[in-house]
Amino acid sequence: MIRINELQLPLDHPVDALRKAVLARLNLGDTDLTDFTVFKRSYDARKKNSEITFVYIIDAQVRDEAKVLARFAQDRNVRPAPDTAYYPVAQAPANLSERPLVIGFGPCGLFAALSLAQMGFKPIVLERGKDVRTRTKDTWALWRNKVLTPESNVQFGEGGAGLFSDGKLYSQIKDPKFYGRKVMHEFVRAGAPAEIMYVSKPHIGTFRLTGVVSTMREEIRERGGEVRFDSRVTDFLIEDGRIEGVTLANGEQLRSRYVVLALGHSARDTFRMLHARDVYIEAKPFAIGFRIEHPQSMVDKARLGKYAGHPELGAADYKLVHHAKNGRAVYSFCMCPGGTVVAATSEPNRVVTNGMSQYSRNERNANAGIVVGITPEADFPGGPLAGVELQEKLESHAFELGGHDYCAPGQLVGDFIRGKASTEFGEVEPSYKPGVLLGDLASALPAYVIEAVREALPAFGKQIRGFDRQDAILTGIETRTSSPIRIKRDNLSLQSINTRGLYPAGEGAGYAGGILSAGVDGIKVAEAVALAMLEDLQDR
Repeated sequence: MIRINELQLPLDHPVDALRKAVLARLNLGDTDLTDFTVFKRSYDARKKNSEITFVYIIDAQVRDEAKVLARFAQDRNVRPAPDTAYYPVAQAPANLSERPLVIGFGPCGLFAALSLAQMGFKPIVLERGKDVRTRTKDTWALWRNKVLTPESNVQFGEGGAGLFSDGKLYSQIKDPKFYGRKVMHEFVRAGAPAEIMYVSKPHIGTFRLTGVVSTMREEIRERGGEVRFDSRVTDFLIEDGRIEGVTLANGEQLRSRYVVLALGHSARDTFRMLHARDVYIEAKPFAIGFRIEHPQSMVDKARLGKYAGHPELGAADYKLVHHAKNGRAVYSFCMCPGGTVVAATSEPNRVVTNGMSQYSRNERNANAGIVVGITPEADFPGGPLAGVELQEKLESHAFELGGHDYCAPGQLVGDFIRGKASTEFGEVEPSYKPGVLLGDLASALPAYVIEAVREALPAFGKQIRGFDRQDAILTGIETRTSSPIRIKRDNLSLQSINTRGLYPAGEGAGYAGGILSAGVDGIKVAEAVALAMLEDLQDR
C-alpha cells in the first residue's frame, strides 16, 4: 500500500477526478492502480477570500509497489502506507473464572468493555444511570419541564456526557498505534456514517450517536458481557492495597480483582468515596467560563467567505485563543456549529451549561464555551477535592442568578463588556432550555475570569467579524470542561499508583478529554487488564 499526502483538488471536483489525480500523481496507467481509499480529507479556510481546495491523503494499491516507491524515493509525500489495523493483544482462555468490572458506560467504559468482550473476557459493566432511550426522556424532562433526575441526565447514563454533545470525533492526542482508527471503525460498524473514517473533523451528533451506542452495547452482551443499569457503586472493597470488588447502592457486592474505573467528570460522590478510601487522587487544572451564541450564518461568512453555505463544507467552526493582560488564557472550547446550548447539571439546585449539535448541524445558532484556564496552585488550593468544591459553589450561585428553576443566567455580549445588566434580547435568540434570565454575569465567576473574558471578546471580534456584537448571548456557566481531579496511575501498568487492580481511565480520571481520546484510553486500559489477568493466571 502506498500513501500519497497533500493531493489537492478543487472543492467541486467530480467523483472520477480523484482516481485521475492519483494516476497522474503516481504516473500510472489505469490498469496499474488496482484500488485506493481516502485516508483523510481536509480543507484550509484560514486565508479569507482565497480559493478553498480539498486536500487528500490517499492510500493506493498498485501492481508493482516496490517499483513505484523506488521511483518516488526522494518524494516525502509518496511513502509506504502504515499499517493502521487493530490487533488484539490477548485472548481469554476457556478456563477463566474471574470477570473484570467496568464502572461507567461513557465512551471510555464503552470501549473498555467492548475490547474486553472482543478478547473473550466477558466484562460486567456497572452504569449508575439509565439506558440510552430512558435517559433521553429524562434529559428532555429537565429541558422542557424543569424536572431533574439526578441519576439520569446529560452527565449520567449510557453513552456518558459525550452522548449529549456535538459527537466530535477528533483529538490532538498522540496515537502511534492508531487506536483512534479502531474507535472510528467500531462506530461505523455500529451504524455511524462511513465518512467519519476520513473527514478531518468527524462528528456524529446526538441522535445518531444514541443508536450507535445501543448497538455496541448489544455486541458486548452477545459476546458474553453484562451491562447493568441503575447500578451505582457506593464503595470499593480494598484489602492490603489491592481492589477485591465493589459494593452497589442496593447492597450487592461483586468480587473482582480487576476494576476499570471509567468515571465521568461529574461523579463527585465517587470522587469523595475514593478519597475516603485513600485511593490516591490529586487536583488538576481545568477551565471555567460561559457559553456564547451567534448566528451560524455570521460564523459561516466570517470563516468561509464566498463559500459560506457550500454543501460540501457544512456549518463552519472556529478555534480562538487570547492571552489576557492578567496572565490568563481565554479560549474557545467545544465549539458546536449549528447547535444548541443545553442544561447539563446532574445535581439539584445547580446550573451548568454545555453545547450540543445534531449530525445535520442546521440549527440557527453557533455556540462555544469561552473559558479561562485555572490551576490548583493559583486558584483553588486546599486539597484534592478543592476543584470539585469550587465547581459546586459556582453552579449553586448560577442557579440563584437564573431564578431558582434551572433557567440559566445570561447577558448580551455588548452589555457584558461594558459592565451593564441586560434587560432584553436582540436578534440572537438563546437556545438554552429551560430558558435564560437576563441580568449581570459579573458575579457568576471569579473576578479574574470576568476580567479576562471582557478583554478577550473584542480581540476575538478582530478574528471573526461580529464575534463581539452587542446582541450575541453569553449563557452561564460552563464549569465541567474537564475533570477537576486526576486518579493517578502507573504509566506502565495503568493501575492506580496505590491500589493494585484498579485501573483509572478516561475523562473523569483525568486521562482524556472528549469522545475519541476517552475511547482510545478505554482500549489501552482494556489491553492492560487483559494482559494482567493472563499473567496472574499463569502465576497461579
